Amino acid sequence: MTQMSDQEFVQTIVKAIVDHPEDVKTERVVDDKGILISLTVNEEDMGKIIGKGGRTVNSIRKLLHVLGAKTDERINLKIYEPDGQEVSTPTEDSVVEEPEKKEEVVEESAPEKPKDEPKLDDVPTDVLV
Repeated sequence: MTQMSDQEFVQTIVKAIVDHPEDVKTERVVDDKGILISLTVNEEDMGKIIGKGGRTVNSIRKLLHVLGAKTDERINLKIYEPDGQEVSTPTEDSVVEEPEKKEEVVEESAPEKPKDEPKLDDVPTDVLV
């Protein structure tokens, strides 16, 4: 079994997610800080790659960190728009999770009687017809 490179790994995952896999392009650069994989996708697929609150892209980054840990390398991922501008994606630390909505439990009880309800005994008899 041949070992898949980190760049091929990113391409495989991203092509499975997007609607336009033919537009997926990656570039791999190695420097003293580690490996940087630059990803460019079709503009229509940008939301699918980033995901809600950056969850999808952060998951891909986690997988790359695990892959890099096997070979003792630091692998980072940057996403670029088709025009070459870098996309600002939320990092895992900046994502604020929404609190879980708790269902309010309403206990059924006997309906309360109004406290100030006049009684017929309190009404003068000449008013009653």
